[in-house]
Parts: sequence; C-alpha cells; structure tokens
Amino acid sequence: MTQVDSKLILITLLVELGVAAAVSSSLVRSSTFKRLLLLKERTGRQTAGFLAWILVPLTLGVWVRVTVPNFLAADISFETTILLGILVGPIAAMLGGVALAVPAVLHHEYWVLPVNLAVAAIAGAFGRFASDEEVWSFSPMIDLSIYHWVTRNLRRPHLDRQILLLLLITAMQFGTSMLARFYPKYLFELHSDDWWIELAICATAPIVVGIPLKIWNAIRIQQKLEEQGRLLLEARLDALQRQINPHFLFNTLNSITSLVRSEPELAREMIVKLANILRVLLKDREAFVPFRDELAFTDDYLDIEVVRFGHKLKVVKEIAEETLSVVVPGMLLQPLIENSIKHGLEPRISGGTVTLRSKITEEGRLLIEVEDDGVGIAAERDEPAAVSGLVRPGTGIGMRNVRERMAVLYGDLAAVEMESRPGRGTKVTLLMPVLESGAENWTQAAADAAKGALGAASHFVEDSLRAMGRS
Repeated sequence: MTQVDSKLILITLLVELGVAAAVSSSLVRSSTFKRLLLLKERTGRQTAGFLAWILVPLTLGVWVRVTVPNFLAADISFETTILLGILVGPIAAMLGGVALAVPAVLHHEYWVLPVNLAVAAIAGAFGRFASDEEVWSFSPMIDLSIYHWVTRNLRRPHLDRQILLLLLITAMQFGTSMLARFYPKYLFELHSDDWWIELAICATAPIVVGIPLKIWNAIRIQQKLEEQGRLLLEARLDALQRQINPHFLFNTLNSITSLVRSEPELAREMIVKLANILRVLLKDREAFVPFRDELAFTDDYLDIEVVRFGHKLKVVKEIAEETLSVVVPGMLLQPLIENSIKHGLEPRISGGTVTLRSKITEEGRLLIEVEDDGVGIAAERDEPAAVSGLVRPGTGIGMRNVRERMAVLYGDLAAVEMESRPGRGTKVTLLMPVLESGAENWTQAAADAAKGALGAASHFVEDSLRAMGRS
C-alpha cells in the first residue's frame, strides 16, 4: 500500500465509526423499531420487520460503495451481519447477509455471499451460546474491556464471553481481509500490507459492532427503569390506598360499638353500610374511578356518620351534573370528609354542616370542595391560611394521604388548597385535570399517573447516558 492508500484506509475506518453511530441513533428514534428491538421473543413477522429496519439503510450503503468511487465507509455489511447474528440468531442473520450481499454480487463480487453466510452462522452460534446481558454489555471500548479482563483474571481466571466475542470478531475480520487480498475482484474488504494498518482494520470491526449495542443498550436500560418506576408507582399508590382502610375501619367500628346496646337497629343499619363499604374496598380498585362512583362510596360513609351524630350533622351537596363522569382518584373524598367531621364538627357541641361542591372551572379543570362550619384549625396549629400546590401537610392521616396521592397521580397538574378560620370552619379545595371516563382518557389518566414517578427515572437515565458517553 502506498502512503495515500494508508491514509484513505484510516479515513475510511473513522467514517465507518460515524456511519455506525449515525444509523444506530437514527433507527432508535423510531418507536416501532424500538419496540421490535426490545422484544424478548419475536414472531417471524416481527423478526422480518426488525431485519427490514436495519437492512434497508445498510444495503443502500453497500450499493453506494459499489457505485461511488472511494466512498468505502458506507459499506459496513460485515459488521452488520455479525450484529444480526448475535441479536436475532443464525437463520435470520443469514437472510440478512444475503440481502446485504445482493448489491455486491451484482457488482461481480461473488465471494461476498458465502462470506456473509459463514459470518452469520458463526455470530449466530455465539449469540445462542451467550446470555442477553453478555451480548448487550459488549463495549466498543476494547482497551477498557481488555484491561478489565486482565485485572479480573489475575484474581480468578475464567472464560469471559465478551473477550471471546472481541477475539471472534477480530479473527473473522482478519480472515476476511486476507481473503480479499487474494481475491480482490470477488470480495471487498479493507486490507493492507502495513501491519499497523491491518491491526487498525481488525480493531475497528469490534468497535463498529459495539457502537449499536452500546446505543441500543442505553434505550434498553431506560425501558427497564421506566418499568421499575411504573411498578414502584403502583406499589406506592396501593400502599397509600390501603393506609386509609384500617384507619377508616377502626373509626367506624368504634361508632358501631357505641350503638350496639343502646340502639341495635341503628347499629344493624351501620353494619349494612359498613359491609357495602368493605365490599368496595376489598375489590381490586382502579387508581381512578368516575366521580359518581366516588360519591356513591362516600354516601355510605356519610350515612354511617349521620346515624352516629343524628341531627347534629347535616350534609349539603352542590354537585354539578357535568362533573359526574369525570375520572378522579379513588378514595379521595372520604378522608377529607372524615377530617371535617373529626377535627371540625365533633369538637363543636352543636355539630354543624359538611358541604360538598363540584364544578368545572373556566380553565377547564375539575374543582372539588369539602367545607365545614366547625371549629377550624387553632391559630397555634395553623400554617399559612391558604397554600397552593402540594405542600400543605394538613391534619390527620387522611389529609396527608390525599395530599400525597394527588402529588403522585398528577404532579404539578393538580393543586390542593386549605383555608381555615378558627371558630368558623375549614374548606379544602382540590383542583385537577378533567379526565372523562372513556377508554382513551383512562389511558391518559394512567399516563398522567406515571408522570411523576418516571420523571426521576428519566433524569437518572440521562445522567447514565452521559456517563456512558464519557466512559
């Protein structure tokens, strides 16, 4: 090779790295390709779709190489065949190798087809031999891979499949380069008489294979984090909802106990109402329910409390008809009403009134108010009179529970406000997005619910990607 040829090879190798990174990054921007990539098991149709996404741009690259002089870096079919082998298996990789070989064979490079088939078979066999984690964690930083392998084997010698893959790719690249030297008309592959140029060629091949794996593995990690965030969100909501149940049950049983001997008929009615409530609580409940269902559940609780307090407790409802179909978090009103009765009306000798209101605001949000005319919150216990956002601790377990659930489900899309005047009562106002009970909006509700938990995961993923980029 002349000096000019050596420079051309080095430039080609550098551009190959850029082509691999550009194609990999572009493909992963498609949600369809991302879904096919991350499937644990693919059907034949899904495998064909996955191959098509990869083969269309890279087969075009082979065609560009055979038609455009000195534009050699567009052809990374050798590395692509290896990548397909370890990701989708030998049979699918062989089909991909055939597709990649078509432009070259039409250019009379007849050795390309058997070479691609052999490479696909070898890489596919390795993919079946290695685990998913070993494949996905293959790094394009071959110097670090070798260093880590050496340091690990100094302590405990063992077979490292990542190093095996590195050696396998390097050996196949060297063999293909030697074959291209003897049959330059029938097989295209970079090769050189200078040993250090040949070394650069052999070292570049595993890097080109590793770049897509590194980029796609970052997406795979992001999906795992999102799934873990979703599971964490579900567990947190379930824990919050269950936190209400023992608290509510304890108070209700106390009320029934006080009536069993003095007014057994009323105690029986309360037990029936309690049974209705428990029937709802013991079912698998959704995070969101239509507002009319939440009101029906609340009615049973209020019926129990009306029996308990008698004429001392009045309930007023000012519910707008258009709010009944709006989807709200389950078990939302009962803790607030319980707080009003326990902390506002029960200390007051003459009792009082609990008022429930709902309407759609001019801004298109759902407004729910729970107001009582009880004793209010004492000045020494009170915080600022009205607090917007989700920062108000509130009083009792129920209020804290509602505040935290609203934060988890809606994040910044909702607000909780409390206004209390000592001796004149307390009003709690909830503002939240309007979600209708149709299927599409229930899906949106679930997306809103995941928003808060996945935000932290997304930041973590971004930091991880930047860290991997520096590694």
